[in-house]
This record gives sequence, structure tokens and C-alpha cells, in this order.
Amino acid sequence: MKEEKTIESKQIYKGKVVQLRVDTVSLPDGRRKMREIVVHPGAAAIVPLMNEGEEVLLVEQYRKAVERKTLEIPAGTLEEGESPEECAKRELIEETGFQASKLDKLIEYYPSPGFSSEIIHVFKARGLKKVSDAEAELSITFVPLEELLAMIKRGEIKDSKTVIGVLMVAR
Repeated sequence: MKEEKTIESKQIYKGKVVQLRVDTVSLPDGRRKMREIVVHPGAAAIVPLMNEGEEVLLVEQYRKAVERKTLEIPAGTLEEGESPEECAKRELIEETGFQASKLDKLIEYYPSPGFSSEIIHVFKARGLKKVSDAEAELSITFVPLEELLAMIKRGEIKDSKTVIGVLMVAR
């Protein structure tokens, strides 16, 4: 498969987190197409393990894009100049109030490479210690790993970073 050559690139929207760009590209056969690209700085997600890895700490939050509450592993957007590991440490504390003594990288992946530049870095966190109160709008819960795997299989957990992170830890 040959690469597409960018002929023109226009920023359509610039928000706090994402930008929308429209690229005009030349295909290998000479045809031109438009590509809508969501530019995202990337994110870090954490699978926080409790009780020797038998339980996973999750957050529940309302997600406007899908109009529902979701149960997810903690995660957040990388800030400018921040490494994925620094982001993971910060987000874990901000969202759950817990700090990890050990953080290991599991995987990084593109959740939607057809239209977004976002990359998600997933970490496993162990040795959790409560250090502060979590954000008021998020509730936290501990779910046994085996039950979480069953919830994924039943389709109750649809968030990709959670599915991927939990399956990586369970493997």
C-alpha cells in the first residue's frame, strides 16, 4: 500500500483538547481526496491493581459523546511537555486519590487511526496508596479482575482503553 501525499492542510477548529484539520491528499493513482483528521495530543491510561492484582480500581463518569455513564480505568490527556508516565501518575492521583509505587508500561495503541492522531499509552499500577481525595464528579469502585473480564465478555464494558488494559493485565 502506497502512502498518500498531502497537498494542502487546513485547520478548521482548535479547541482545548483537540483540533480538526482537513487535508487534501493525492492518492497513488493521481486522484485527490479529502481527509478529516482529529489532532489529539495523546493520553495515558492506568490499570490500578489492588489486593495482589485481584481487583481493579475503576472510575465511573458521564460521557457526553455516548450519552451514558461508563465504568473505566483512570486516564487523561497528556499536557504539553508531559511524558506518558508523568501523565499516568498525575491522572491516577487526580481521578482516584491513589498513588502507585510501581508503574509498568503495558502497551500503546491508536484507538481510531482512520480519523484521529490520538495514541493511548496504557500502564499497570501496583502498590497503591491513598494520598488525596479524588475529583468530586468521579466515583471510584473496586471490581474483581475475574468479574471485570466477565463484564467485558458480556459487553457491559465498551471503553477501548479499559478493555485493552484489562485484557493485557489478565493475559
